[in-house]
Amino acid sequence: MKRVVITGAGTINPLAHDVAGTYAAFTEGRCGIGPLEMVDKDRLDIQIGAQVQDWLPNDLFDRQKIVLYDRFTQFALMAARQAVAQSGLSFDGPLGEAAGVVLGTAAGGVNTWNDSYRTVYQDGKNRVHPFVVPKLMNNAAASHISMEFGLKGPSFTVATACASSNHAMGLAMQMLRGGSAKVIVTGGSESMLCFGGIKAWEGLRVMSRDACRPFSLDRSGMVQGEGAGVFVFEEFEHARLRGAEILAEVIGFSMTSDASDIVMPSRQGAARAIAGALRDGGLNPEDVGYINAHGTGTAANDKTECAAVSEVFGPYAHRVMMSSTKSMHGHLIGGTGAVELLACLLALTQGVIAPTIGYQVPDPDCNLDVVPNCARQAKVDVALSNAFAFGGMNAVIALRKI
Repeated sequence: MKRVVITGAGTINPLAHDVAGTYAAFTEGRCGIGPLEMVDKDRLDIQIGAQVQDWLPNDLFDRQKIVLYDRFTQFALMAARQAVAQSGLSFDGPLGEAAGVVLGTAAGGVNTWNDSYRTVYQDGKNRVHPFVVPKLMNNAAASHISMEFGLKGPSFTVATACASSNHAMGLAMQMLRGGSAKVIVTGGSESMLCFGGIKAWEGLRVMSRDACRPFSLDRSGMVQGEGAGVFVFEEFEHARLRGAEILAEVIGFSMTSDASDIVMPSRQGAARAIAGALRDGGLNPEDVGYINAHGTGTAANDKTECAAVSEVFGPYAHRVMMSSTKSMHGHLIGGTGAVELLACLLALTQGVIAPTIGYQVPDPDCNLDVVPNCARQAKVDVALSNAFAFGGMNAVIALRKI
């Protein structure tokens, strides 16, 4: 079985437009959540979100191509450019045929759906733009990344709600382990922060009106965000032979299904996913120094996740550091696991543990070390990233310092 490493990382998110800026924001405990700016926001009950700021796509993309790019595709492409540039790879020749793309997104081109519905139902027009379907399809971002870099191997999109990115990255790891490719560009992207997207989420009554406060007793729900995280996953020997800088090794992955409820989380399902990732990576609980929690800030998720971690880690549960960076960048839905993997890389490469900001009142049901409010310096050799999605889809990834 081949080893898998990360040799490039890129991101566009509400905190920054690159990895270095995101690391700085995590270290500072900076909040990217604020008042929404969009058409018809006065008709929304929820007035806050974590939007990508100062986004100027016309300055970043060719005018003839941008008509094909929904906002989620734009984010993914820019993050991929950063990741591939850091990796130093060129996909000319045979390597292009041994390289692919596996991306996660929950809903694809939601902004395109929203704009097209507005065109038909509000503006009364009978025709929409001819590129609506290629823009809104879930695989659009993966397809455009494959075309931009000449990645001719296995390429597809995974849609498992809030676990989409972790499933995508885990499947990429498994494919590299098995020899299906030498390099896979992987991660996730999402952009649902439009009128229709927020209206849909309002119906679930899980959205906070003021802030995202994971694990705090006074938490009031999740805050939606947007953005992308993209990585270059590479077979270890291929990376070593070319002298690549290795950011971390991807050593474990597990996915489970609750098979119980479409929206309520399950302690048992989450615990099986966490335990499976440890088993897959040949790890003991005491090997793990940091967990990036799913930590949505909802009453149900946070206590269920803490119970699952306590079940798997036993007496060590109170010693492992676990934070939710959603308190800073919001919940990026299908892109969230990819951006949150950056917090794991920050812990492994720089020894900085991103905090859970907004933590105010201890919750007896979340009685773990959630790194409240301030970043922490600590030596970490192994980190986990949790993702537990609607539909009972769970995916956990383990990284190791190398």
